[in-house]
Amino acid sequence: MTTETKLPFDKEYVASFSKGKGEPAWLGDLRLKAIENAETLPMPRPDKTKIDKWNFTQFSSHTVESQTFNSLDELAPEVKALITEASSKNLYIQRNQTSAFLSLTDDLKGKGVIFTDILTAAREHSDLLQKYFMTGVKADEHRLAALHAALLNGGTFLYVPKNVEISEPVQAVYVHDNAEATLFNHVIVVAEDNSSVTYVENYISTVDSSDAIFNIVTEVFANSNARVQYGAVDNLAKGITTYVNRRGVVGRDARIEWALGLMNDGNTISENTTNLVGDGSFTDTKTVVVGSGEQTQNFTTKVVHFGRNSEGFILKHGVMKDSASAIFNGIGKIEHGASKANAEQESRVLMLSEKARGDANPILLIDEDDVTAGHAASVGRVDPVQLYYLMSRGIPQKEAERLVIHGFLAPVVNQLPIEGVKNQLTEVIERKVR
Repeated sequence: MTTETKLPFDKEYVASFSKGKGEPAWLGDLRLKAIENAETLPMPRPDKTKIDKWNFTQFSSHTVESQTFNSLDELAPEVKALITEASSKNLYIQRNQTSAFLSLTDDLKGKGVIFTDILTAAREHSDLLQKYFMTGVKADEHRLAALHAALLNGGTFLYVPKNVEISEPVQAVYVHDNAEATLFNHVIVVAEDNSSVTYVENYISTVDSSDAIFNIVTEVFANSNARVQYGAVDNLAKGITTYVNRRGVVGRDARIEWALGLMNDGNTISENTTNLVGDGSFTDTKTVVVGSGEQTQNFTTKVVHFGRNSEGFILKHGVMKDSASAIFNGIGKIEHGASKANAEQESRVLMLSEKARGDANPILLIDEDDVTAGHAASVGRVDPVQLYYLMSRGIPQKEAERLVIHGFLAPVVNQLPIEGVKNQLTEVIERKVR
């Protein structure tokens, strides 16, 4: 038996929602075309994971009303802990689908930096948003992309003009504190020529949810000689089914560095693709995953080389506990003409119980001769000798397992380029392994 595919919202609802938000005609038209396509487009097909029985379409509420925050003192303690003094200067907080708090320094405003919620950006920066919206991820790629475009109800737009270097992090926190909230979140980060920015985002649930759906799309554009550091810690509740697609487009001599902590407790499909379009472009993707309970997850990291002398690196470490299972797909693709490209990847999975499952699949697709490429992958269980050594020195078994997990993930966590993400991730890992 497969999940019902009839959509709970129709074209009339989508048109009314768009009009009610005061959106420009181009976005309203895009939504209507997308909801029409969503009826017929196929679902994505993540390798080795069947999602035909997962619920991505059946939900009762598209928006819920949430109160805004007058100050950071009103935040729940677990949310407040995510925000540092430095990141509070340039901070956006979204509560379910509501834009709840925003701060941006006068200095950055004066330099032309735009940092606002995606729906405000559609009204106030229409032409600029249209230039980038759903150009990295196409609305007709599959049913989930079409649904996302049609039902977009939250997200962030960050725009950094040419030659502007932002030294302090820009942070967005997406708080899920209403069990009925369904999120179609869209994030766009644009770094124009010779600019730089560090963007950090957190998804956090403060309530349990029985059957929520999160459909998240991120598009990151690093134009010529720009640098984007993108950090994320996803920490959503057990009952949430999540599809997240983060995609980057890298121009000449530009770079995008991803630091991702994928810590959701529910079933998750995660795609992270970086297109190295320009000559001399660079990307480095570091990912840490911990799975627990009975959750099923699929993580695909892909780097596509179009530019000459482009470099792409993938490093992923994951730990599976209890009856959790996960697929780790790493894909390095070098297109014809991308001479001198370098594609390297490493994926390692540690299983902590007999029922836990992990699978690492390194893939190299090379259509050019003058390149460098390599991969490494391993899947295994906790070494009983390590546990015995620790336990023989008076350390209880649970504590010994905790130390082994931290040691296994440390090679990735310690290399994360964003200190705030590293600290947040360490705390989440500690909670999950205990």
